[in-house]
Amino acid sequence: MTANRCAILTWLFASTLSFASAQSTAPATGRNLKSQLDLVVQREGAAFIKEPTRVGLSIGIIKDKQTYFYNFGTTEKGTNKAPTQNTVYEIGSVSKTFASLLLAQAVAEKRLSLEDDVRNYLKGAYPNLAYAGKPIKLLHLANTTSALPDNLPDRSAVLQQANPDSIPALILRAARTYTKQNFYDDLHTVKLDTVPGLIPRHSNAGAQLLAYILENVYQTPYEKLVEKYIEKPLHMQSATSVKAGNNLLAVGHNEKGSRMPYHFIDNLEPSGGLRYSAADMVKYLAFQLAETNKAVVLSHQPTWGSLEEEAIGLNWNMRKTADSKRQLLHTGGTFGFASYCSFYPELGFGIVVLSNESDRGTQGRLYEVADQIVAGIYGVPPGLQAFQSSLATSKYNQALDVYKAVKKKHPDLHLTEEYVNEWGYKLARAGNPKQAIELFKLNVSLHPNSWNTYDSLAEAYEMTGNNALAISNYKQSLALNPKNTGAVEHLKKLGATANK
Repeated sequence: MTANRCAILTWLFASTLSFASAQSTAPATGRNLKSQLDLVVQREGAAFIKEPTRVGLSIGIIKDKQTYFYNFGTTEKGTNKAPTQNTVYEIGSVSKTFASLLLAQAVAEKRLSLEDDVRNYLKGAYPNLAYAGKPIKLLHLANTTSALPDNLPDRSAVLQQANPDSIPALILRAARTYTKQNFYDDLHTVKLDTVPGLIPRHSNAGAQLLAYILENVYQTPYEKLVEKYIEKPLHMQSATSVKAGNNLLAVGHNEKGSRMPYHFIDNLEPSGGLRYSAADMVKYLAFQLAETNKAVVLSHQPTWGSLEEEAIGLNWNMRKTADSKRQLLHTGGTFGFASYCSFYPELGFGIVVLSNESDRGTQGRLYEVADQIVAGIYGVPPGLQAFQSSLATSKYNQALDVYKAVKKKHPDLHLTEEYVNEWGYKLARAGNPKQAIELFKLNVSLHPNSWNTYDSLAEAYEMTGNNALAISNYKQSLALNPKNTGAVEHLKKLGATANK
């Protein structure tokens, strides 16, 4: 199985699969909604907080302009202080959606254009901020395709030698003395490795540069821009007003239960340093859901990829659900906190999940909690349910014909390449490689220009001992993507060469 193009997709796949396997129910409405929410959220929240490393959890939900809040655990390990809807958490990279919303606002005010070369807003020459004659544009800073490194400066070599427990303190200590001029000096040393706009990848440096450009355009500090255009209009508490010692602020922890330092550093705010409560974030989601503000509408437009598979707007990851509804989402993590927020404009539904414990799996786990809540409220979409049922009846034979027949009755049925791919691997892992082959064949039919679909089909054939078809499909995958080194290795194992 090949690596996913974006880390977020791992959670997207798991989410869609769990959504697909959830019990089919009619969407909860009216009086039934509150009781159904209570049942589902209490179940998922209680399961999360029982896990050994967890500390506290706050969940905020908005549905048809009505808000609901749920809290679990404690604001600090070893205490009995329960969180509330007003407990404040660091939201990590969800902060980037605030920076991109401010960019969209500047576009709406005609102060700049998304297509502008970033060098138009920098003092001095930066010939290095282009690759093959293609410059980094403002758009690229907000849709994660700038090709800039994740952080400036790159301290990865130094941190690899450090005690893992000391890394948060080392990073934050260095960040406190890292000035705007230091950033611009380091920006001169950047060497792009690909064309901007091509490949999405996480970049705190890109968000930081965007914030500095916005400060120059408005001649206003970044925190004041957030306050003027977002916090005050939405009646959110100022992120900068909550400092250490504030009794609303939760304490962040790592997986060992150790207290983690806060991100009280101004130059980290655009990339991951904002902090809000569930109540504040639900106000933010309500603003996003309404889609009446020009800047919001612009930030929801796909700027990379396609909603049919995967897309990115202005820092919002986007996709279609199995019944063709839009979902926009973002995750975040700091040393002691993790966050996830998602909303479905066509459903009038949004959810934010905040944790004051962070480890490698926490963000993905928050995604699962949110997804199970959505599944518990809305159930399995009828088209997907019909497809699953028909596939089972046909014993997975002629999957493409089954799909076409169901699609005629349920035109909103939507299956992405990655969703079908992960579904097939789930079957293979469960000991049903022949069923997996039928799904991978369906995927090849739906996405004939994708090297990954052929690669997956080849691997399934290899599992069943059909080496001839495995070789044929590995070669087709290589023809579409000559850099698929995994296929080359498999062909060697099968005694074949990569040549056609």
